[in-house]
Amino acid sequence: MRKNNLTVVLFIFIVCGSVFLYQCGSDSPSEPSTPETIISDPSFSQHIQPIFNNNCALSLCHVSGTITELDLSQGVAYGNIVNVNSRQDSSFKIILPGDSTDSWLVMKIEGRQSLGLRMPPSADPMSDVRIQNIKNWVDRGAKDN
Repeated sequence: MRKNNLTVVLFIFIVCGSVFLYQCGSDSPSEPSTPETIISDPSFSQHIQPIFNNNCALSLCHVSGTITELDLSQGVAYGNIVNVNSRQDSSFKIILPGDSTDSWLVMKIEGRQSLGLRMPPSADPMSDVRIQNIKNWVDRGAKDN
């Protein structure tokens, strides 16, 4: 009987994990249909938060109450990432204003992280344009604008 319980728990874990990986990073229907452009001085509210909304703050991913413990939802994302130590590697800030090279979030979306998975954990990584816009925002001081 105990072996059956373990099998059921393992099955549920695999199914939930598969749904999590499928959902995270999938394009949402609200994605803009116009071509993306690199912005030299992006605004957090106009350019960066929409990237988080479409790639990160999805069900089962970076929203309140999920296992990731990092909420990138509108209204709380900025305070949760700028000058905040990474939970995976506390020697890095999630976002270190002025330094995209040593910002953990940039490392994660570029696949340069030393721990954990590349983000988003889907078959398709975030577009180069979106990554560059995040890097530009960080390098320009990660302003809350």
